Amino acid sequence: MKKLWIAGAVMAALATGAVQAKEWKTVRFGIEGAYPPFSWTDENGELQGFDVDMANALCEQMQVKCQLVAQDWDGIIPALLARKYDAIIAAMSITEERKRTVDFTGKYALVPNKFVAAKGTEFELSVEGLAGKKIGVQIATTHDKYLTENFGDEVGLVRYGNADDAYLDLKAGRVDYVFLDATAIEEGLLNKEGGDAFEFVGPSVTDEKWFGEGFGIAVRKQDKDLKAMLDQAILDLRESGKYQEVNNKYFDYDVYGK
Repeated sequence: MKKLWIAGAVMAALATGAVQAKEWKTVRFGIEGAYPPFSWTDENGELQGFDVDMANALCEQMQVKCQLVAQDWDGIIPALLARKYDAIIAAMSITEERKRTVDFTGKYALVPNKFVAAKGTEFELSVEGLAGKKIGVQIATTHDKYLTENFGDEVGLVRYGNADDAYLDLKAGRVDYVFLDATAIEEGLLNKEGGDAFEFVGPSVTDEKWFGEGFGIAVRKQDKDLKAMLDQAILDLRESGKYQEVNNKYFDYDVYGK
């Protein structure tokens, strides 16, 4: 029924002129390339990761050519609007603020958010508990917004262009905690050499007000036909088992969530 509904919605929109009438032969995906396991850049300069494999699987399902474009996080939405690529698949949370600028598919992943610190570090998720602490966060993310709006001037936010730089400062003791999604912390810090000196602290943070409904693929608002194609392809990959095949390459659980 979902498949028929989405197809019908596209046809109806085309008939009323609400959708750009374009035949998509190639879809260009913007990918950060610095947020393992969702994406990273290997020693040969090639993009790797869950988002990369998902993009390729989606293109195969939609029967279009796939192009991957590396893009720094802080410029990832402006570059979409400037038509550097057609869609963003970069572990981007679906939030009301972002939906004012771009459209999102339904979720393709859902991951809790966590703090990480050196083992034995005391932690209390409150203004009093975090007062005077330095917290590493990736700039212009939902994690940044959550901390800014909830703790304001009480904490010292240290903003980074990518997660790897935040982990380096945590190891060097220049920040007390890093706050990111749990899977990225596992892959980027805890499962790497020296990661056994660190651990998750405090509760999982999943407030929908800041972290939305999960990770979605962002498209320009006028490209409603592409959004519908991607929505259908996500459902098809779930039904065919291809999603689980990609999932199991990177995760020990269903990252799609409930």
